[in-house]
Amino acid sequence: MSLEPAVDQRSRGATLQVDLSAVAANVRLFADRSGGALMAVVKADGFGHGATRVARTALRNGASWLGVTSVEEAVALRLDGIDAPTLSWLNPADRDFGVAIIHGIDLAAPGDEHLTAIVAAARRASRTARVHLHLDVGMARDGAAPADWARLCRSARRAERAGAIRVVGVMGHLARADEPGHPANKAGRNRFAWGVAVARRQGLRPPLRHLAATAATLTDPLSRHTLCRVGAGLVGIDPTGRTRLQRAMTLTAPVVSVRDVAPGTPVGYGHTWAASRATRLALLPLGYADGVPRSASGRAEVWLRGRRCPVVGVVSMDQVVVDVGPVPVAVGDVATVFGPGDDGEPTITDWARWSGTIEHEIVTGIGPRVLR
Repeated sequence: MSLEPAVDQRSRGATLQVDLSAVAANVRLFADRSGGALMAVVKADGFGHGATRVARTALRNGASWLGVTSVEEAVALRLDGIDAPTLSWLNPADRDFGVAIIHGIDLAAPGDEHLTAIVAAARRASRTARVHLHLDVGMARDGAAPADWARLCRSARRAERAGAIRVVGVMGHLARADEPGHPANKAGRNRFAWGVAVARRQGLRPPLRHLAATAATLTDPLSRHTLCRVGAGLVGIDPTGRTRLQRAMTLTAPVVSVRDVAPGTPVGYGHTWAASRATRLALLPLGYADGVPRSASGRAEVWLRGRRCPVVGVVSMDQVVVDVGPVPVAVGDVATVFGPGDDGEPTITDWARWSGTIEHEIVTGIGPRVLR
């Protein structure tokens, strides 16, 4: 495994380790599966794994593009010395896109307002902006509504003829790709094909067409076009649950205190749990401020001394209590909150289930106090 530099976890607090060799293996799988070019989506700090580290690993292992939401995320990659083609697709319409154009960052236009702002910035910078027209194919969130699509394409063609922009891509995003075979996916594919045809009728010739994200890249060949955008899959998350990817994140915390308690001893706020027997409790110095979901209280487990031990009582802002039973746990022992699962430790899939959420929320929710 290629982990971040080792630390003495007994003397530090909660620690997050990222296995870049796992990221590399996942990227190679997606590069092989995509059938075309691969965009590594490293938004939200690389899904909590470190945007720059994940980006560099992805580019070394088969990705040729990077994707982020905001211009700020894209510029940060440039300032870290990464010059690969990069797309930013979610920005306020009234922002100044000049900094993105100067840094050679591609921009998505989901409507005339965004396109107008991009054109104005390109003219001020005396450069041609590279634009991906974004079509809503069934989510009713980002992307141009079908009723507005032809007008957006006409506006883009006028700007292209004037030399302000070059339309290099058409993009969309499927709502239910994690449910292979769902009728919404076919509807989304059909709308995307229609959108590309409309763009061509308006005189646009975008070389890039991208609709598939992680789930569709894995399960839906019909949605793969010239480029696939993969984010969660890079770090080991398959929303469909059908492909075994390598999980890249491990969260640990040292035991900071241990106490033996009598039957009936209540624990934590609200006394939601009380010992049913004489037992030993271990305290870990992390809580919901560090990304441990409070909603997992009463269900979650951690790995300690070679076994799973239940988290008892309510997860607090800064600490959790673990019932270790007869296990001879001592101060300084290190608990694995979640990891790849190879040794039996809980995984992000377990924590998502215990919390009633998705794995994406677990990995992107790790707080800033946790040592990287």
